[in-house]
Amino acid sequence: MGDTPLTTGTPLVPGRRERNKLRVRNRIYDAAVELFTRQGYDQTTVDEITEAADVARGTFFNHFQRKEDLIAEWSEKRREQLRDGLTDLAVQDGRSTRLALLHCMSLLARISLRDSAQTRAMLAAWVRAGFPLYEQPYVSEMFAQFVEEGQKRGEVCETVDTRLVSYVLRDLYLGALYRWSRPEARIDLEAELHAACGTVLDGVLTRR
Repeated sequence: MGDTPLTTGTPLVPGRRERNKLRVRNRIYDAAVELFTRQGYDQTTVDEITEAADVARGTFFNHFQRKEDLIAEWSEKRREQLRDGLTDLAVQDGRSTRLALLHCMSLLARISLRDSAQTRAMLAAWVRAGFPLYEQPYVSEMFAQFVEEGQKRGEVCETVDTRLVSYVLRDLYLGALYRWSRPEARIDLEAELHAACGTVLDGVLTRR
């Protein structure tokens, strides 16, 4: 999650043309994700998406160069939900490292559970397209922020490699998400994430 530049004055309001472009883009995205969820990513063609969105084929490519870009859009929307959910979770609000990280796990679970069928379909497409290999590990960056702040407050052992802990937490999160996404799975995702997170924290938090 990159830094946001500071601005002054009244924020710019998008003009009518920009608003229309955004509406069309969102209509294409919504139609595509609905089709991916119902019949699968690989089974859905660009022509089916444009028909469902009631736009020309050329309009699709004005907004998305490839079908895979819709997966990237889905991932970015999840990042936005995560950022919004963390707005009220400042590290300096007195919340302990354990509670802050458990809150993060709850937030991640709830984002996936808002539309379980959609998450399962898009997660499968995200993995098959190779996004886990090259996408910015924004979840581990989030975890690292809380672990580093906890170490400064003396809650995390000073010898702990905070970046490594953040990657371990990310791997546990993705592993639980993959297990939950299997059709035959009967997993309480939030409870699974809490248990995994608690196991790691038991090994890195101080005893004070």
